[in-house]
Amino acid sequence: MKNEILVRYAPSPTGIPHIGNIRTAIFDWIYSKSNHGNFILRIEDTDQSRYDPKSETAIYESLEWLGLSWNEIPGKKPDTLKKSYVQSKRKKLYIQIAQELVNSGNAYYDDTTPEELISLRKKQQELGLPPRYDNRGRYRTKEDIDKSKSNGLPIVIRFKVPQNGSIKFTDEIRGKINFNLSEIEDFVILKSDGMPTYHLAHVVDDKDMGITHVFRGEEWISSTPKHLLIHQALNISTPKYIHVPLILGKDKSKLSKRHGAKSVLEYRDQGYLPEALFNYLVLLGWSPGNDEEIMSKSDIIKKFSIEKISESPAVFDQEKLEWMNGIYIRKLSIDKLSKALISYLEKPEIDGCLPDQIKRPINYSQVKSIAPFIQERLKTLKDSTEMLDFFFLADEDIKINKDDYFTKSNQIKDILKSLNEALNIINKIKKFKSDELELLFRTLSKELNIKPGILFTPIRISVTGKKIAPPLFETLEILGRKRCLSRINKAIKLLKE
Repeated sequence: MKNEILVRYAPSPTGIPHIGNIRTAIFDWIYSKSNHGNFILRIEDTDQSRYDPKSETAIYESLEWLGLSWNEIPGKKPDTLKKSYVQSKRKKLYIQIAQELVNSGNAYYDDTTPEELISLRKKQQELGLPPRYDNRGRYRTKEDIDKSKSNGLPIVIRFKVPQNGSIKFTDEIRGKINFNLSEIEDFVILKSDGMPTYHLAHVVDDKDMGITHVFRGEEWISSTPKHLLIHQALNISTPKYIHVPLILGKDKSKLSKRHGAKSVLEYRDQGYLPEALFNYLVLLGWSPGNDEEIMSKSDIIKKFSIEKISESPAVFDQEKLEWMNGIYIRKLSIDKLSKALISYLEKPEIDGCLPDQIKRPINYSQVKSIAPFIQERLKTLKDSTEMLDFFFLADEDIKINKDDYFTKSNQIKDILKSLNEALNIINKIKKFKSDELELLFRTLSKELNIKPGILFTPIRISVTGKKIAPPLFETLEILGRKRCLSRINKAIKLLKE
């Protein structure tokens, strides 16, 4: 393990992991791959009051869907069958380290109650002072703490921050950063329930597990001096810190749901491809150094370096993500696209997929015959629902809006004439193939002196229930003679009512 790159993704299972959180995991994973190192998953579940098992499941699902496989640390057995490490399983170690810090004079027991802290902050706000702990616990005696314990008061352990001087570190993106210690309050490292705070737990784990590089959001820069102080007090070396840029919305405000900040699993369920989302998220804060945007994982791994991570905020653009997803869809073979479409379309109607009355499983051969004609139009797999549902619906379930037929230049008699001529062609044509159908219908257009669009639109609406659908003649061929006749006759009856 000596000199080997070892990075960790360490999410808290208190909510479904958001885009920014997963972007950090991607940077971790790529860096480990580009340096032939290891990438581990550590579940930081020390905040038991907010622990959500669904969140933990979503963490695993998100990584697995994106193809971010993780490793075991040689000699350190994982805590779960998923081969992840879990902080709550290591509680004894944190308590032991916190006690060591107390014994060395670097930390102390504090019996300040939550009510006292609220009162302190209120007074500070009234005086126009920044709310912060006033270090009163430093002056409590052992007898005071013992008495509070016997009275059932919550006891925490706080780190004793030097009251003057400075501390600095080198961020691998931003360079040297310096902090004034007088501006840092004594902070909690062990809570009253015996669980550590993030400040203590991740330092202990990073050292114990041999983490060499820590990728995390730039919002953690202000907390870094606390972590450095713990490293110093324990006389342990620090990993290299890489604070990646924030992700903002297009209006340059903090990324939120209104900007499209869904979870990875929401994007999965809306028909995005994992390769496209991976590619897009990598480019939020990193660039290969040129204008190249569409890159495979292997290309990204070859070109990735910390030096090319920007310190400026990245801007999340939903439209660009859709564009990129469309490119990845068009790169799929028809076989892979068909399988991806079926996997998506077979989900329940409530998820935006095919109507529930359509029987599952969906016929692979039928989807494969349709896929080439919609591939260029798809931005997400979800778009396919609107483009494909009429192929699978029974004729009686096709819903037609009568108003869709009418334009300024298209009267009822012209529409009915077009549909009756269509019936005639469909009935008589011997070889029911798209090229033969197109030849006959375009010939009819010339004979009737009707523009192709005006002639074809009523036919399209009748057989699909839509004004916009896949190419007409391929659609007719796939539906087949019998279904085309049935649907056009149904439309004629509706128009005559």
